Amino acid sequence: MERERYSRQMLFSGIGEAGQELLAEKRVLIVGVGALGTVLANHMVRAGVGHVRLVDRDYVEASNLQRQMLFDEHDVQAVAPKAIAAKEKLEKVNSSIHIEALVEDVTTENIERLMEGVDLVLDGTDNFNTRFLLNDACFKWARPFGYGGAVSARGMNALFVPGETPCLRCFISSGNTQGETCDTVGVIAPIVDIVASYQSVEALKYFVEAKDKLTRSLKTVDIWHNHAYNLAFKEPKKDCPTCQMQEYPALRQEEEAATTLCGRETVQIRGNQRLDLKKWAKRLTQVADVHETPFLVRVLLSEGERLVLFADGRVLIQGTEDLTRARTLYSKYIGD
Repeated sequence: MERERYSRQMLFSGIGEAGQELLAEKRVLIVGVGALGTVLANHMVRAGVGHVRLVDRDYVEASNLQRQMLFDEHDVQAVAPKAIAAKEKLEKVNSSIHIEALVEDVTTENIERLMEGVDLVLDGTDNFNTRFLLNDACFKWARPFGYGGAVSARGMNALFVPGETPCLRCFISSGNTQGETCDTVGVIAPIVDIVASYQSVEALKYFVEAKDKLTRSLKTVDIWHNHAYNLAFKEPKKDCPTCQMQEYPALRQEEEAATTLCGRETVQIRGNQRLDLKKWAKRLTQVADVHETPFLVRVLLSEGERLVLFADGRVLIQGTEDLTRARTLYSKYIGD
């Protein structure tokens, strides 16, 4: 069964039987199981990477279905966490590998734990704060970082390898990341598939030790206007705080308790303690319309906004981007 499963992949001379055996031994962390992340996870699982760890803080919504290939309408109706829904789909594709699904927000507090034991980290996120955190963590703990981003019809990707290449900060400074997002200018699905496929093939090259085949460039493509170019890796910036100075600024930043999620009319507030979802569902049923799942509690407030509670202590306040308003609702229904 397993030999037949990978037979066409092993016929490819770049992988072969030896490469397939190497893939089975590898462990990958995919952060973000949305548009890019579902494609990345699909490729890693089907290729036979032995252990795939999926981490995502969000749940499936109807607007995701246009481009997030592992989800369907049932997941929307079930308010399924993305990591859990992806795991359930992928286990039906390949039951021979180990898939972990973690419903968590990636922070400075848990990133070292999430990276434990993995051979490579793939970026399926949609924001540069998390990307810089991954970049810094990968270079501190010597893990390759497969960066990818897609918006509108444009995308970028690169595989950054500690000790061998520059890092993401050598190309993009943390102060130069405010711009267009999928929630403000949209995105078409083909660019997502293309970028994530480039990320995936670079990961496969690394896993099977075909390092001479790595692109070693920052690849940019615009599939609507038919533009594409590669920015070849050169020497790292001498003053790069990550790969040269080894300061890792993203790992030293304190996490904001309240954060506006760009373009989603949502504020995330991170509490100090885990939440007992059953307890909170019972309590809030007395004052609001509550929908409970094993992974979250969604609450429609009389004021018009919604709360979404997660067991790790996070609460989303949906329907506002006003931090003061969000904190007021949080204090009123959840407490200080």
